[in-house]
Amino acid sequence: MQKKSLSSRMIAIVLLCGLLFSPPIIFLFDTPSNLGLSRLTIWIFAAWLGIITIAAYFLETSDE
Repeated sequence: MQKKSLSSRMIAIVLLCGLLFSPPIIFLFDTPSNLGLSRLTIWIFAAWLGIITIAAYFLETSDE
């Protein structure tokens, strides 16, 4: 049962990645910000960090 639960969680992460990095969402953040960085760069790294954090949490708290 553990492998099925873990694999369904990983599939959910892949689908979340597909949603977060899809062109309509990416184009929302393709504007300059007041900080001198593009919001796109901030969005890419924030989403990437979030996905890695969620994946690490799922892998560490897998049902034993």
